Amino acid sequence: MVLQSSDQNLIILTVYILGIYYTVNRMIESIDDMVMLNFQKSAVDEQLKEQNIENKVGISCGTGTYCLEELKDNLKEVSITIDNKSESLAVYVDWDNSSWVVEHTKKSRRVIRKSPDLSRDLAIPQVPTIIAPKKTICENVTAEDVLKRDKDTGTYQPGEPLIDIVGMKNNKSLKGLYKDFMDGKKKVEFSFQLVLRISELRVGLAPGVNVPPISIINCPFTIEKLHWTYALPWNKKK
Repeated sequence: MVLQSSDQNLIILTVYILGIYYTVNRMIESIDDMVMLNFQKSAVDEQLKEQNIENKVGISCGTGTYCLEELKDNLKEVSITIDNKSESLAVYVDWDNSSWVVEHTKKSRRVIRKSPDLSRDLAIPQVPTIIAPKKTICENVTAEDVLKRDKDTGTYQPGEPLIDIVGMKNNKSLKGLYKDFMDGKKKVEFSFQLVLRISELRVGLAPGVNVPPISIINCPFTIEKLHWTYALPWNKKK
């Protein structure tokens, strides 16, 4: 049977379209899965305003974009910057009463302020950090349950990520969330419940001596999977 010219053209066009479709799919599959860690600063600023301390305290946290497979190494701790904006007040950061809250597990986890030579017994209470007027601190914080002790150096280092996205796919109860996350339908949410005390410098935190009231600030984070179009040249420039 001899094909008509129009039939031949249709076959060629079909093969051409299928070739393009296959090539584009292979290109998309070769693009790394990327995720973005976002700090919801506007929500924090609103809380500071509600508690009438927006002119006394400023809070910001580290964010970033990571390859999904590398997230396990890049999300073992989070940096937090706290500003004391006041002229004469002291801001105390109560690390031991602060906590991490992971939304999909509803689990509360103890906060540990990291130091290069963290070797003390983790059961020992952490001393609050004082921020003098017009000064700023920047600390790396993690969760107690991710810290592992190095037998050789005796120091503690984070051994697991704060949020293990990749590990969700092997967890029966989290498989649905993992699929929705990978499909871009849901974000993974967690928060840093920061406890502060603000007082006159001379008052301090001595037990039983007019201990200043606490301010609890919920610092929310989201982890979002980026659509593959992030890799397009015009998006990378943004």
